[in-house]
Amino acid sequence: MTLDGRPEILFLCVHNAGRSQMAAAFARELGGGRVVVYSAGSDPGEVLNPAVVEAMKEVGLDISNELPKKLTDEMGRRSDVIVTMGCGDACPVYLGTRYVDWELRDPAGQSVEEVRAIRDEIRRRVGSLIGELLV
Repeated sequence: MTLDGRPEILFLCVHNAGRSQMAAAFARELGGGRVVVYSAGSDPGEVLNPAVVEAMKEVGLDISNELPKKLTDEMGRRSDVIVTMGCGDACPVYLGTRYVDWELRDPAGQSVEEVRAIRDEIRRRVGSLIGELLV
C-alpha cells in the first residue's frame, strides 16, 4: 500500500503483451487514481499484440504506446495483490503478498473477434477486484 493508502496491484503474465496489459489499462480506468497499477512479464515480448491494441481501442482505451516490461523484485514486493495470468511456475512468489490467478485464454495468435471475449472477461474481473479493494 502506498503512503497515502492506495492499494498497489501487479498484473503479471509471461510476455506482458496482452492479458496483463489489458488488465492494467482497465484497472487504471476503473480505479480512477485510487489504485496504483503495474503490469509486467516474467519473459516480456518485444511489442504488444496488435489484436489486443485494436480490441482495447474499440472500448476507448489506447494502449498502443505501452511496451512489455520485465518484472522487477521491487514491483513484486510493493504490490498488495498480484494477479497472475497463465505464467504458472514462471511467476515468482513474494511472501506476504496476496495472489489471485486468473485462468484466461492467451490472446496470442487470436483474431480481434476472439480477443474481444478475453477483453470483456478481463474487464469484468478487474471491475470486481477494484470494487473489492476500494471498499
